[in-house]
Amino acid sequence: MMTANQRRPLWGCRTYPTGHGHVVVSAGQSKEGGPASQVRKEQPDLEYAHAAGRSTAGSPLADEHRRVVNLPSFACVIIRALNHRCTFDSFDPVSADLWCLPVLTLRMPMSTPGTAEVTPVPDDSTIKLDDRLQTPWATSSSDVLAALKTSESGLSADAVRERRDVFGWNRMREPETVGLIQIIVRQLRSLVVLLLAAAALVALFMGDAVEAAAIGIVLILNTAIGAAMEWRAVRSMEALRAMDEIYCVVVRGDDVERISAVHLVPGDIVRLEEGDLVPADMRLISVAQLQVNESALTGESAPVMKDTEAIDPETVLAERQNMSYKGTAVATGSATGVVTSIGTETEVGEISSMVATDESERTPLEERLDLLGRSLLRVVLFITVAVGLAGVVSGKETHLMLETAIALAVAAIPEGLPVVATIALARGLRRMARRNALVRRLSSVETLGATGVICTDKTGTLTENEMRVVRWLPATHDGHPGEPIDPREAPEQVAQPMALAALCTSATLSEGKSTGDPMEIAILRLAEKAGVNLDAVRQSNPEVDRVAFSRETRQMATIHEVGSQELVIVKGAPEAVIEGAEQAGMSEATPLIASGADGQTDARMSKTNEPAGLTRSVREAWLSANEAFGAEGLRVLALATRPRNRGETEEAPFHDLTLLGLIGLLDPPREDVRSVVESCRRAGIRVVMVTGDQAATARSVAVAVGLVDDHDAPVIDGRDFEARADDDIAIYARVSPRQKLELIDAFHDRGDVVAMTGDGVNDAPALQRADIGVAMGQRGTQVAQDAADVILQDDALATILVAIEEGRTIFGNIRAFVRYLLSCNVAEVMVVGGASFTGLPLPILPLQILFLNLVTDVFPALALGMNDAEEDTLSHPPRPPEEPIIARRHWLEIVSYSAVISIAVISSLLVSLHILDYTASEAVTVSFLTLAISQLLHVFNMHSPGSTFFHNAVTRNPHVWGAIVLCLGILAGALFIPPIASVLSLQTPTLEGWLVVAMGSLSPFVPPLARWFYSLLVK
Repeated sequence: MMTANQRRPLWGCRTYPTGHGHVVVSAGQSKEGGPASQVRKEQPDLEYAHAAGRSTAGSPLADEHRRVVNLPSFACVIIRALNHRCTFDSFDPVSADLWCLPVLTLRMPMSTPGTAEVTPVPDDSTIKLDDRLQTPWATSSSDVLAALKTSESGLSADAVRERRDVFGWNRMREPETVGLIQIIVRQLRSLVVLLLAAAALVALFMGDAVEAAAIGIVLILNTAIGAAMEWRAVRSMEALRAMDEIYCVVVRGDDVERISAVHLVPGDIVRLEEGDLVPADMRLISVAQLQVNESALTGESAPVMKDTEAIDPETVLAERQNMSYKGTAVATGSATGVVTSIGTETEVGEISSMVATDESERTPLEERLDLLGRSLLRVVLFITVAVGLAGVVSGKETHLMLETAIALAVAAIPEGLPVVATIALARGLRRMARRNALVRRLSSVETLGATGVICTDKTGTLTENEMRVVRWLPATHDGHPGEPIDPREAPEQVAQPMALAALCTSATLSEGKSTGDPMEIAILRLAEKAGVNLDAVRQSNPEVDRVAFSRETRQMATIHEVGSQELVIVKGAPEAVIEGAEQAGMSEATPLIASGADGQTDARMSKTNEPAGLTRSVREAWLSANEAFGAEGLRVLALATRPRNRGETEEAPFHDLTLLGLIGLLDPPREDVRSVVESCRRAGIRVVMVTGDQAATARSVAVAVGLVDDHDAPVIDGRDFEARADDDIAIYARVSPRQKLELIDAFHDRGDVVAMTGDGVNDAPALQRADIGVAMGQRGTQVAQDAADVILQDDALATILVAIEEGRTIFGNIRAFVRYLLSCNVAEVMVVGGASFTGLPLPILPLQILFLNLVTDVFPALALGMNDAEEDTLSHPPRPPEEPIIARRHWLEIVSYSAVISIAVISSLLVSLHILDYTASEAVTVSFLTLAISQLLHVFNMHSPGSTFFHNAVTRNPHVWGAIVLCLGILAGALFIPPIASVLSLQTPTLEGWLVVAMGSLSPFVPPLARWFYSLLVK
């Protein structure tokens, strides 16, 4: 008798209690395919039937004795009797299900207690996954079919429905939709925004509705701008995510159907043809010259030849030649496979889940702004207490000092900071969009500016993701390898061999679309470029037979009519072709096939260069040449021919060949990549290649694009992976998605800000783990785009330099206006605090403080946020990632500027009171104007350290000049419009007063003039 241990169900098993025992229900399916979705009782005996939920006697079932178990899946039923004697009424080993215990029909008397004769199954039992389905590539195709309870005839309709109940639909995880409310809430989470809201409430409590309303408007403006820009980015991503539904051909119940791939279930039999996208993970059960392009999943640029033989369980994904994975594409051939995984259980789905579970960290800008907000909170509390107490102690009115303290507390918070930062980032986002970079979050632009390491994929990012012929190595008259020819420089020199090679292909080439093996497509393109009329060549040299490529022979052959003879053309792996060759060079039997501008084809025999025999030394020379090509990272094909008589037939025409030469192919580097790498190096940014491709290919591309200097550069291979971030390592090959995450973590441990570029599914987890994920928009997969922060819509790596420059510029602008805002606000605090501690009259009144705070915090600061990049933006290393927005040197600068301005303001007050004999109101007007104009002129001190005072981004910024004119106009209106002047307690100064204002307003230029004189003295 077959035991439970011998036949284990595939999925979990549940135990349901009954009145006199337990019903154990396991997810599975009987041979008949019917659902065991009902378990019933029948009088006088309790009978359980498998498969269809019917009694073996077929008698009607009484409702009062019926127990219905609603199952979410197809199932078979097993009985465990605890207190009743149970006898086997029948046992059908043929109906026994691989996924469950033997299907039993049991008769159990309800009235006779006794000992159960059925092996007990624990209530908490869980049936484990069949080992053969854990590694289907290590299992024969017949065993995989058996384990999946299917056959090449396909599943029945009932089986499909039942399995869908268990496994669901063949859909990928979709990103959570971000609503407008979520975006708005995200804009309000900043500590600076919360401080502003608190300031608005305090102003409203003190009866200053104008100030409260002004702060409220700033908050609304900031939130609206930020939310609008992020909403636009979200909608853009949803537009990119829209894609056509994939269909596939499936065999079900011996019927061939074309269905949407979303309807596939494990066990389905799917047929693949050239050009198809693989709809699910599949174990191949039959193939016909199948080659699959897996670059999106593995990073391997060349198609992978597939077969059906079982392989080692430890084989890495990129080398599982008997599997075909969801999201890859059939390059050539056809196949039939059985679906082993769908949806999120596929390899692509696992990567998508890794992306989903990877925690998204806050950007450095968000952290810095919150750090600044916490610092300001402490400053605000200190100012409120210190100034208020100092004024009261010096004899000033308590009510006045309370208002002043609150006004200074509000003034110390830069109301313009959030809105200016948001507008600066939004402007950068718009500029990026115009230059083909879609940024999904505003703060991601700034983070790019701090990037110190770029981890870039190879295929499609550094390379074109398109194979091209880059070498032709012809045979000389003595049979030896000749001088290599670069067909990109002289395509006409390779017209003859490429015409022959074009005949020996299965690919097709048409305007706008090509199908087939990428290497064959590259041959066809070069032949056309060399002047070969492909249609004319095929018509004048018709194909009469072909022998398809196979893993055993590693070569293919086509036979063509050429004059009175037939010509065998062979193309394949150099080792195999060279082994079957007896001579090398052009022979009399080798036709000259070319076409002129008129499309006429010339097919005649060559009368030159009789081929030479292939001696052992010559063969070794060709094999060495092949190895040399391989060391350069080239894919190599050998081309050979052989004449034969018409009508001659043979199974394997791979003998007595004449070797014509070797074809070297490469997925070439993108033309702009080398200059981008050089620019990154000048900018202090380290670029490393992280790819799933072979080490030799990776090293060759790295040399071509300037990542390394020679072909001996060290490479860390994924088979012996160690997450090292050493400065001398620039190439990581055969790296898995999880190893990419480990590598990024290694860079993070060094304190680097990491940007990851890529376009494949295998790049997605690293794109999200990196500080900035940069995906390709044209050839990038949807999974990669969903995981990225920035999408390059033109797929040009050079665009990332634009993003980095923009990021550095934006951070510099943010730092400039924060320095400006804080130095203005600290100057106000120093002015009032100094007067309070020394017993002087207040140089500026509470309402004047709030008025200036609104004027100087918004317009000049906003203009600073629109500075263009300095000329040397990409000529210096990135800032340290831990450096705050305002470092110690900046605080010293802020304090020095504020001190100079506050001294000038207090001096203007004293001059007005004691020299000009102004009244208190007139003197306060002079000090107010001095402070206001000096703050406006102070904006010109906010240029970058590497620029000069007169030639910099600030002086070139028209928005700065416009902001100054606007603010001067507002000040004039406040001074000369009586109602406003009355509210602000302002009086028009005399000429002497204006001279005092003018002299005091130049105070911000004292520190830079002092530095200039000091530099002259030092020189």
